Amino acid sequence: MPLTPYQIVVPIVCIILIVYAWNLALRKKKTILETLFWTMFWGLIAVIAFWPHVASYLSVLTGIADQENAASVTFIGILFFMVFYLIMRLEELEQRHAKLVREVALQRNDHHENNSSH
Repeated sequence: MPLTPYQIVVPIVCIILIVYAWNLALRKKKTILETLFWTMFWGLIAVIAFWPHVASYLSVLTGIADQENAASVTFIGILFFMVFYLIMRLEELEQRHAKLVREVALQRNDHHENNSSH
């Protein structure tokens, strides 16, 4: 059975995105956990594009009758998890930013007081 353009292009794009994610992880711009989820998500997309019958296993695994619905629900679940994780990371960065701003303000205040007393 010949491959469709979709079955050729989608796995190639998925491989590029996975390599990009690992490149970011190696440069410490993504965590290993984020990269693993990215790899699993795009890897599953590539597998389903290349072998569409895999979606049938997802439907059995999730208990959803239609394989299209099973794939959709699975991917939406993964995306919701990724959004939740990113929100947690954003809150962590906001806290670190606020702490850094406070430290800089205190250092400037100390510097200003030291210069004023002389």
